[in-house]
Amino acid sequence: MSLNRRSLMLALAATPLAGPAFAETALAPGDKALVDQAVAYLQGLGEAKARFVQTDARGQQSQGAVFLKRPGKARFAYDPPSGLLVVSDGSAVSVQDKRLKTFDKYPLMATPLSLFLAKNIRLDRGVQVTRVSRAADGFTIVARDGSKKTAGQIALTFKDAPMQLTGWTVTDAQGRGTTVRLIGLERTSGLAANLFQLQDPRPKNVGRGKV
Repeated sequence: MSLNRRSLMLALAATPLAGPAFAETALAPGDKALVDQAVAYLQGLGEAKARFVQTDARGQQSQGAVFLKRPGKARFAYDPPSGLLVVSDGSAVSVQDKRLKTFDKYPLMATPLSLFLAKNIRLDRGVQVTRVSRAADGFTIVARDGSKKTAGQIALTFKDAPMQLTGWTVTDAQGRGTTVRLIGLERTSGLAANLFQLQDPRPKNVGRGKV
């Protein structure tokens, strides 16, 4: 597996965040208020687009364009020379690597994307918020699998005035992190339906992905 492909899997599928209900860690009132603000913002984010820069644990970068359409849909189109295209159709995340001629599929609920693409965003069910960190121009919410069956965590970063999602970092059980930074995220409307459709281009007799 190429380095870019491994980084992509870490960024999108290394830390499942869906699971049964759990006893929520008590947050300070100020921290809970920030979490509530983040949930309200994400819940109201219907369609959006941005550029992104992905940085892996070795410091190598790739970039591209991202389109989001809640609930459930996303498209990450990586710039050349990367051959990666990642599409969530609302139920599954498909990953096509044109250079390696591979195609994999993962349940959306088994990826961190489900955290902010869900129809009803909940940070009190299946997900445990472990820390809220403040910065001069925003804050970061750190969460992990509430069932504690999966090691690792995801950190969602927001800026305020105005509120905006600026990216996330997924950290695996070994402490290796991959960061996706969003640039110029803006609300939009009328995104084409085919942006969120990706068919397996391989011959029918080739083994399918992981769903």
